[in-house]
Amino acid sequence: MLENQETYTLGIEEEFMIIDPVSRELQSHIQTIFDEGKLLLKENFKPEMHASVIETGTNICKNIQEARTEVINLRSSLAMLADHHGLRIAASGTHPFSHWRDQRITDHPRYTEIINEMQETARANLIFGMHVHVGIANREIGIHIMNAARYFLPHIFALSTNSPFWLGRDTGFKSYRVKVFDKFPRTGIPDFFSSLAEYDNFINLLIKTNCIDNAKKVWWDIRAHPFFNTLEFRICDVQMRVDETIALAALIQAVVVKLHKLIQQNLGFRIYERALMMENKWRASRYGISGKLIDFGKQEEVPFTELMKELLEFIDDVVDELGSREEINYIFRMLDKGTGADRQLRVFYESDQNYEKLVDYIIDETNLGLTYQPKNIIIKDDNSNSDKDNKKIETGIKLKEKPVKNPVSILTSEQIDLDEKSKKQTAAKKQKKAVVKKTKKKITPSIKSTKSIKQKNTNRK
Repeated sequence: MLENQETYTLGIEEEFMIIDPVSRELQSHIQTIFDEGKLLLKENFKPEMHASVIETGTNICKNIQEARTEVINLRSSLAMLADHHGLRIAASGTHPFSHWRDQRITDHPRYTEIINEMQETARANLIFGMHVHVGIANREIGIHIMNAARYFLPHIFALSTNSPFWLGRDTGFKSYRVKVFDKFPRTGIPDFFSSLAEYDNFINLLIKTNCIDNAKKVWWDIRAHPFFNTLEFRICDVQMRVDETIALAALIQAVVVKLHKLIQQNLGFRIYERALMMENKWRASRYGISGKLIDFGKQEEVPFTELMKELLEFIDDVVDELGSREEINYIFRMLDKGTGADRQLRVFYESDQNYEKLVDYIIDETNLGLTYQPKNIIIKDDNSNSDKDNKKIETGIKLKEKPVKNPVSILTSEQIDLDEKSKKQTAAKKQKKAVVKKTKKKITPSIKSTKSIKQKNTNRK
């Protein structure tokens, strides 16, 4: 059984694109969305450096099922907020064609500092990732787990690849996101650290020599989080489907638990040179699950699917203890149907290289299984007042006749509708008062009292 002192809690962060469903371009509209939801959604939503990017972060989750619920609720809440402004959310490691130079930078001292330091490298860093935290109370043990877990980073990364396009081009990579991020300092797979003290000394040296002002500016593919007792895996592209996000989180959790059990049994996992692991990372970025990685024990190339099956066998004895068998089994579907990158490329070439259909597909996949589904967008013709002349834009999203509202979101669509009605009623009253004042006539209103609007109760955390 699992050790009682370690609960291996989970936390998942996802970065989403904000999309104009008509042009399919990125839309720098994050501040409006963030201002509307920040008081109610608090720390679960955060703006990013580019104003067309928003990050969601779960609370601490006791198990993978709780993590799934949180991810669905956060995506649903964000989809609803975006929909209120006629926008959509989408999950891909890069946008297929929007250019980074057209995006506004979020007005925040931290981002201003990063831009000043890294210049064009930072402005061009228009990418979308997923981070998974696994709780490890003993930070010393966490460093040793991190050392061993580095070997599996390319395997996890290959399964997550979801960014084949960049600036309107098929890059030939299954994950181009990581190639964009490689321009930043302190990225990639970290070196081996013999102890927590050696790790802390390295971080303190960077701070002392003004390389960084805090440990969060170490952007490795895996790191011991500077403020939480977690191991943070940062190598994955953001996933289109919730099921893919949860499958990867379950895999990461199981790898951590398995390696910890080996340490407790005075067994170890062989440590390989960082340079060798970086070779596998490059292959994963280029070919995804379609290529081969190097088995350094055998000193030969092996098809990725075979290595992934070996990894699943390696973690098998902890999966049932974690209660994540169903989530882990979804990986077999990912191997069969392809990663997000594989499916993006398939849609793109089957649609005669139609970027609009590709973006619609990404939006559809991102909203799959959510408790809120966006509505269609109605675009009015400026030259006509007739509804018959209006153009209805289908975004490809499958709509429900009666969308189910997010069961845990405090901000609901009823509240949004009530707010809009209240604004209209206030404007009408002001207009009536203005008419009375102008005509200087005593007008006896014959307005019937309106019925109060009853809001549906929502479950709150």
